[in-house]
Amino acid sequence: MQLRYSFRLYPNGPQRSALGRAFGCARVVYNDALRARETARAAGEAFPKAGDLSKLLITEAKKTDERAWLGEVSAVVLQQSLRDLDTAYRNFFDGLQGKRPRVGVPRFKSRKDKRQAVRFTANARWRITTGGDLSLPKIGDVRVTWSRVLPSVPSTVTVVKDAAGRYFASFVVETDPASDVMPEADGVVGIDLGLSHFAVLSDGTKIVSPRFLRRAEKKLKTAQRDLCRKAKGSSNRTKARIKVARAHARVADARREFHHQLSTKIIRENQAVAVEDLAVKGLARTRLAKSVHDAGWSAFVSMLEYKAARYGRTLVRIGRFEPTSQVCSQCGVKDGPKPLHIRVWECGACGAVLDRDINAAVNIAKAAGLAVSACGAQVRPVPVPAQRDEAGTHRDGHTTVAGIPI
Repeated sequence: MQLRYSFRLYPNGPQRSALGRAFGCARVVYNDALRARETARAAGEAFPKAGDLSKLLITEAKKTDERAWLGEVSAVVLQQSLRDLDTAYRNFFDGLQGKRPRVGVPRFKSRKDKRQAVRFTANARWRITTGGDLSLPKIGDVRVTWSRVLPSVPSTVTVVKDAAGRYFASFVVETDPASDVMPEADGVVGIDLGLSHFAVLSDGTKIVSPRFLRRAEKKLKTAQRDLCRKAKGSSNRTKARIKVARAHARVADARREFHHQLSTKIIRENQAVAVEDLAVKGLARTRLAKSVHDAGWSAFVSMLEYKAARYGRTLVRIGRFEPTSQVCSQCGVKDGPKPLHIRVWECGACGAVLDRDINAAVNIAKAAGLAVSACGAQVRPVPVPAQRDEAGTHRDGHTTVAGIPI
């Protein structure tokens, strides 16, 4: 199984300039290759091969005055940019053939794109220094905050600059699935996702929705208003844009941390988990769009999916058309649809008084083939403390950094 680990980078001034040159050179090579292929397609000719593009756009281009500055960055970065274009075309054609979900045709990159990235493979001879810095070719030793241990030695590292101006090092590592399997747990649970309560479990646990975006709306509104008042193209507008991006990044980081903690807790305590396959795109087109996006259901379910596969758990998705809110979990009688303002209802067949959300969570688990009972009361989520051995890594005096021999 391939896993991605990201760590925060803190480049100094010259290193930021060098990374900016690497981003720009990779973007130029990508756009030149895309232009060459689109020109060949318009002329009815065959697409030029990656090897020919590499020789023409990198090796030969460095010898010209117009592209001599391509030699200021690592050649591996430029080669990986061509591979990214090949991947984009492959995904586009696979989508047309039905092999994967459809994606758009590759487009030209802009220097104004809010996200920039370059990738270094083992051929670039990047390494982690004794002091715990990340040594990159033609960039230097960049300071890294190691927040956890890598399970194995990575083969590639991707340096990413996000819209907020932050830099990250993203490592892809191969892990053995058998080494991460958790001991079997006795619990099984169904999860009903909502807005007032982010998640309601079939055991009666109700997790209140944090609503990170709603809580930050006032600060976001102020920052966005300041941005609109700045003159276009000015330095003050650039500073205001970064301020808005950082405010949104804080919201996204808090939401992601909440999803990680909750999904890990559910996977650790239950052997099987059942969720409903919600139509998030459809719900995002209603008047509840902001609340739906703020909840982040898709990201949470994706975390449950990959963590279940990694730790030897079972995740079952049931169809979105299952009448989980209309069926009594006690006797199984379908009592018909109910308005959203009805949160507690009484079954006309057996007389059971049912909580709408807990009843739906139990029905989700039963529809997935899990044996659960509709017992339990509302319990507020317990904060999960961070493990001390993953809170940080000493940089000096050790023979390893983030679990990697140095």
